[in-house]
Amino acid sequence: MQQDTFISHLVELRERLLRVMLAVFVMLAALLIWPGAGAVYDLLALPLIQTLPEGSKMIATGVITPFVIPLKVTALAAFLLALPYVLYELWAFVAPGLYEHEKRLALPIVVGSTLLFFLGVAFCYFLVFGRVFSFILEWAPKSITVAPDIENYLNFVITMFISFGLAFEIPIAVILLVRSGIISVEKLAEARSYVILGSAFVAAIVTPPDAVSMLALFIPMCILFEVGLFVARFTGARQKEVESRPSSIDPTGKVP
Repeated sequence: MQQDTFISHLVELRERLLRVMLAVFVMLAALLIWPGAGAVYDLLALPLIQTLPEGSKMIATGVITPFVIPLKVTALAAFLLALPYVLYELWAFVAPGLYEHEKRLALPIVVGSTLLFFLGVAFCYFLVFGRVFSFILEWAPKSITVAPDIENYLNFVITMFISFGLAFEIPIAVILLVRSGIISVEKLAEARSYVILGSAFVAAIVTPPDAVSMLALFIPMCILFEVGLFVARFTGARQKEVESRPSSIDPTGKVP
């Protein structure tokens, strides 16, 4: 019986993975038709292109790089566009095995963490990239011609997107720590100085070696930690209130 249940779960998981792959493929095909892989990459490279000297362009040093890199960027964009459906399939697979109170917590966490990750990526793209590239080009010697390689630029962008996306998950992490009882809001507040020091260390490691990008990651991390503490105070208090309510069931088993 248990083996039949396990096999049925595997079959369901396979079907949901196939639907997820189909959704990503449909998004990829749509983006390749319009606006095209080149246009998608141009959009990703726009913050850098706007800061380059007039007449300068990016370069491709590999033979197939001009084809492969835009295709990779388009595939990544297709996955991000299909992410809401991917999360829906994930939720539909795990939800039947959750208790009601776990469902009430898990769904807001999944939705909130997704929105915060996209917010971190948007913050990096619209507010950070332009300032970082301008700062770097101002320090570049006048005797050189700046022509970044498209593959190196993609690796840099992905690293920055992941760094800022994960940094914006700090409020979710704080709320989960408090709601799970691992640590209290008061203890986290007392550890604020260590969090600030750790944020500075992380920002110095994952960002380029310039003050602009480091501060652009460090300051939001500190602010988001405070936001997480603020929200956790209310969610933690609500949880304590629920736990402190007297049971409506009499010890003898009778309902009053």
